[in-house]
Amino acid sequence: MTSVTARPRNPAPSVPPRLIATDLDGTLLRDDKSVSDRTVAALAAAEEAGIEVFFVTGRPARWMDVVSDHVHGHGLAICANGAAVVDLHGGPGGHRFIKVRGLATDDALEVVRLLRAAAPGTSFAVDRTGGVHHEAEYPPLRLDPAISVAPAEKLLSTDCDAADEPVLKVLANHPELTPDAFLALARDAVGARAEITRSSPTALLEISAPGVTKAGTLALCCAERGISPDEVVAFGDMPNDIEMLTWAGTSYAMDNAHPDVIAAASGRTVANNDDGVAVVIERILADRLSVEAG
Repeated sequence: MTSVTARPRNPAPSVPPRLIATDLDGTLLRDDKSVSDRTVAALAAAEEAGIEVFFVTGRPARWMDVVSDHVHGHGLAICANGAAVVDLHGGPGGHRFIKVRGLATDDALEVVRLLRAAAPGTSFAVDRTGGVHHEAEYPPLRLDPAISVAPAEKLLSTDCDAADEPVLKVLANHPELTPDAFLALARDAVGARAEITRSSPTALLEISAPGVTKAGTLALCCAERGISPDEVVAFGDMPNDIEMLTWAGTSYAMDNAHPDVIAAASGRTVANNDDGVAVVIERILADRLSVEAG
C-alpha cells in the first residue's frame, strides 16, 4: 500500500538511542524480500556503536532465515507480533524460543466461534511453535505448507496431534471483505478476548492473546535491559506496528506505510525500497559522531 506523497519528517531522539526496533516486510526488507547491502552495513554499524537492534515482526520464527545472516550482537528477534522471542544464532532450522506468550486454546476457540458468526465465510489457520495448521478453505501458504488440514475446532482440540505446542496466533481470512473493514468488524465482535491486527494487503487477520503485541513484548525485553521507551527508535509500515510506534520514544513510518501508521509515528522516512531504515540509522550515527567530536 502506498501513502500520499510527503517529505520525510526527521525527529531527533530526545536521548541517545540504545535500541533500534524494526519491522521486516515493507520496512527493513525491500519488496523482493532482500536486505540491501546499505541496510546490512547500517545495522552492523549501529551494533558496533553499542545500539542493540531487534527485528520485530509478524513472521513466525521459521520465516526468519531472510535476516539470520545479518544477526549481530544478541541475535534476538520478536516474532509472531510479540507471541515469541527467538534466538536466531542457530541459523536456518536452529532458531531457539526464548519467550513464548501463547494464546489459550479456550480463548482461540471462542474467537473462532465469534468470527464465524460475525463474518460468515471466514476460514482459519492455527500457527503453533512447530508449524502452521489450517482449514481446507484457507488459502494455501506458499512458504509454509500446512502440517495438517482440518476444521479450526479440531485443530484447537486437546486431542489434536500438536496439542502440546503453544498457539502463537490464529489467522483469519475472508474472501470478500476489505482488509480494514474485516479488521474493524473482528475487533468489534471479539472485544478484549484477544488482540487482533493485520500486516497483509489482503483480508488476513492475525489474532494473539490479550495484551500480546509487538509493543508489549518489546517493552518486556527493554525492561530486562534497563532500556526506557525514550531510548528506543522504532520503524514500521502496517497496522500491527502501530502500538510499537506509539510506545517508542522516536518512531518512523515508511513512506510506503498504511495511512494509520503514518499518523501514529512521530516521524517519516523514505520507502523500504529506498532503504528508509538505513537512512535514519546513518543519520543517528552521524549525529552521535558530531556530538562526540564537540
